[in-house]
Amino acid sequence: MKTINGRLLAVSSLLVGAALLTQSALAQMSTPPATPAELEATYTAAIEGRTDDILNSLALTNSTASNTVHDLIIAQYRVMRSRDDLINAKLVAAGKEITYSNRASSLEDESKPLHDHFFAELAKVLKPEQVDTVKDKMTYNKVKVTYDGYNNIVPGLTETDRAKILELLKAAREKAVDGGSASEKSEIFQVYKDKINDYLNAHGHDVAKAYRDFEAKQALAQSTQSAARSTNNSVR
Repeated sequence: MKTINGRLLAVSSLLVGAALLTQSALAQMSTPPATPAELEATYTAAIEGRTDDILNSLALTNSTASNTVHDLIIAQYRVMRSRDDLINAKLVAAGKEITYSNRASSLEDESKPLHDHFFAELAKVLKPEQVDTVKDKMTYNKVKVTYDGYNNIVPGLTETDRAKILELLKAAREKAVDGGSASEKSEIFQVYKDKINDYLNAHGHDVAKAYRDFEAKQALAQSTQSAARSTNNSVR
């Protein structure tokens, strides 16, 4: 009886699952694709969210300045999207894939006037360190995250090494702020991380070994923590 009941339950589950899948498929078929207006509303909500996050970090007390910065950032996101549409359309027309390596040259050329105008306007209402905050937020704080990573992973860095790492990361940020997506920004930073690694290797460091050693330490720490948890659980 247990076997029969088990089979009945299995069949019932399959029938319920099939019914749910059918309902889901019908629902998808009856749901029209997103309209241009819906896509635009989604995009607007996304860039408003990013802009609010930047403004929260700036903590501007002057409402006029805050509104000006808001409008400048929103306009910059929109003009970068139009730039991307243009670059991508040209690549498609030429039969090329839309990748950063294929976009890089056009991206730099098309971005320069937009970049220069945007940051010149921001400089009219923000202090230099506040402009840097905007750049950091638009590049997901990759300068700090990557700089801290090098300091944690590569032993024996000198002040000269640290200054060079920071210099190259800020150069990466200057380009990555114009990137059309998070992944493209990461690819731009990777170009400069390769330059940092080359510099460090040429100045007495073995970056690859440093990463291997760091990963080994991390694995050992996790193993130790797991063993400690297992011991504690067995004691209970």
